[in-house]
Amino acid sequence: MKRMNIPVAAVFAALLIVSLGFAGCDRFGGKSSAEAGGAPGAAGDVQVFAVNTTTAVHGQIRDYLALSGDIMAGSTVDVYSDVAGRVTRLYVAVGDRVRSGDPIAAVDPSKPGMAYVPGITRAPIGGTIVSLPAQVGMTISQSVPAARLTGGSALEIRLYVAERFISKMALSLPCEITLDAFPGEIFRGSVHEISPVVDPASRTMEVKVNVENPGSRLKAGMFAKVRVITERKENIVKIPSGAMIQRFGEDYVFTVETDPTDPAFQVARRKTVVPGILVDGVLEIRQGLLPNEEVVVRGHTLLDDGSRINVVDRVAPLSVN
Repeated sequence: MKRMNIPVAAVFAALLIVSLGFAGCDRFGGKSSAEAGGAPGAAGDVQVFAVNTTTAVHGQIRDYLALSGDIMAGSTVDVYSDVAGRVTRLYVAVGDRVRSGDPIAAVDPSKPGMAYVPGITRAPIGGTIVSLPAQVGMTISQSVPAARLTGGSALEIRLYVAERFISKMALSLPCEITLDAFPGEIFRGSVHEISPVVDPASRTMEVKVNVENPGSRLKAGMFAKVRVITERKENIVKIPSGAMIQRFGEDYVFTVETDPTDPAFQVARRKTVVPGILVDGVLEIRQGLLPNEEVVVRGHTLLDDGSRINVVDRVAPLSVN
């Protein structure tokens, strides 16, 4: 049998013909990788993020300390009898206004077999009778108050400030006072007395607040909620606190700008900011942001500088005050 010798060149030629056939089949029967995935950079490949925005506001911000306490009379005086004995007469009733020296009660110090002239207990100051522990027929001593009165119409609130907030307290700080008895109304006051010591048991410091009482509607004994305004800043830029992102020690926000490559679209611009005080979800921005700039408040967690965005809702801006 004769052996067949196939030249090497013929083998290479055959392989080349087979590979060209497969390439032609892919070219005419299928799609190239570029055709299947879309041209790089085409509009259909750009991801658009839905966001909510609001406008940075130029206004004021106030930091405060929220406390509560009972309204008390500015000055309260207990009235004592000069003698021990039985109360034979009351000259006043709760709520009566008295002047200094007016009679409050008659106390008869007489004992069996002895008769004395009743002693008259008098008001040491002018004011209003708020309590009458003494009643006709009862026996009182010099250590038991016959009556309690408040001087004038001044009211105050006694507050207790935690030790960590003591540095914020100062005389004449303004206060906003609200009461359940007058919903929606705000009464005014100011800090007029600060205790020089801290209670070692409760770690608190006593603070007294004067209360303005127009129309004498507020009464001693009412429970009040007090905002002591510890800091007030005017002419600052403020935004909702949720608009700022803190990552890797950097504080920044995303603002909205027109896409420079296509004015029909908008993009997010990352801006580094310097935050100030934070009060009730309102954040002061010291540097990095101008008033009336549109900032992203929702949907910004996945954004990068230059990301294309679609503003689906514009949240009402914060109040100026």
